[in-house]
Amino acid sequence: MSDKTPAWLRALLNRRMLICIFTGFASGLPLYLLLNLVPAWLKTEGLSLKAIGAFALIQFPYTWKFLWAPLLDRYGILHWLGRRRGWMLVSQIGLLAAIAGLGQVSPVANLWWVVGLTAVIAFLSATQDIALDAFRREILPDEELGLGNAIHVNAYRIAGLVPGSLSLILADRLPWGAVFAITAAFMLPGLAMTLLVKEPAVAKGAPRTLHAAVVEPFKEFFSRHGVQSALLVLAFLFLYKLGDSLCTALATPFYLDMGFSKTEIGVIAKNAGLWPSVIGGILGGIWMVKLGINRALWLFGVVQALAILGFAGMAWLGPAPSDPGRLVALAGVIGVEAVGVGLGTTAFVAYMARTTHPAYTATQLALFTSLMAMPRTFINASAGWLVENMGGWLNFFWLCFFLAIPGMLLLFKVAPWKEAPENHA
Repeated sequence: MSDKTPAWLRALLNRRMLICIFTGFASGLPLYLLLNLVPAWLKTEGLSLKAIGAFALIQFPYTWKFLWAPLLDRYGILHWLGRRRGWMLVSQIGLLAAIAGLGQVSPVANLWWVVGLTAVIAFLSATQDIALDAFRREILPDEELGLGNAIHVNAYRIAGLVPGSLSLILADRLPWGAVFAITAAFMLPGLAMTLLVKEPAVAKGAPRTLHAAVVEPFKEFFSRHGVQSALLVLAFLFLYKLGDSLCTALATPFYLDMGFSKTEIGVIAKNAGLWPSVIGGILGGIWMVKLGINRALWLFGVVQALAILGFAGMAWLGPAPSDPGRLVALAGVIGVEAVGVGLGTTAFVAYMARTTHPAYTATQLALFTSLMAMPRTFINASAGWLVENMGGWLNFFWLCFFLAIPGMLLLFKVAPWKEAPENHA
């Protein structure tokens, strides 16, 4: 490409962006299998909703993965592949085998085997995420973090179409064992990517001891920022997406309460939710090449917060029989919120990656992404209680909007509009 080629186009067309597609797809497939395909399988096999709901607990490894991330920073598992690629390959082979094996077990006759295998899938998936996040951070220069992470996040979402759509369609035509085997085969592209790419040069220097791998990432983070600033960064990581995450925790029950049918919700949510989010994320990544991560956090965060008001507006109008106008309104609310999620998540993930130190990428990123996941795992569990005890949906959505404000206010300290990004060189 010539020197006159725009910077965003040069970044978009390089080999690192192609790698980010594969990292995102490999990372998203196991999680969406646990969220979408496993509950559908258990329901058709006759398990109670109470038992199916309890399976949500298998998401805990995604929240606590920072506890074993130092092992991935300190030790290689396949030395001929390198530290990052070795862990990537082992976790991917394990996922392929565990997903395929899950469909060979009867939930009715061998429920504990199902519990055990889904727990193994969650653990291996979280471990793969640790290695993939570190690998991606180490191959992307700072100026490509926004776009690279945007592509990763959107490939992650698109991966959800396999267990959330294709596998469900196949389940009407094939036995569950075949469905899970076919779903497992979609891990093969990520596995091939792991074998074909090169180990990042920065990943070749491991911490000298396990103690250093555990202690030094936290010591470095707090010494680099200072204790007060470091705590503000951690608070920001917890709060930036809190309002948005809580807002959508009970989206489907809300749509049902507003008078929409399951079919209307399914068709509109699938199309108005996924693709605007993907397009918003990719555009956000391109804009970040020019804007920089700090300014993107400000602008995209405002869109993310204002999108919540669409839900408040629908709640204010109240339930009514659905008609073409209300269906368009529903599509608009879902689409705007999806764009806000795509933009906000893109900037947020890029910020987390930039905040890590190259020597401790796996552990620090695992800690940051765990903080990001905590609202989804813990706070969102209170959504139903809040709706019932705050007088209904309208007050609940206003609460979500106000919960989005503290994270935005912390931007004055953690990502000032005019401040240049930090440099770890």
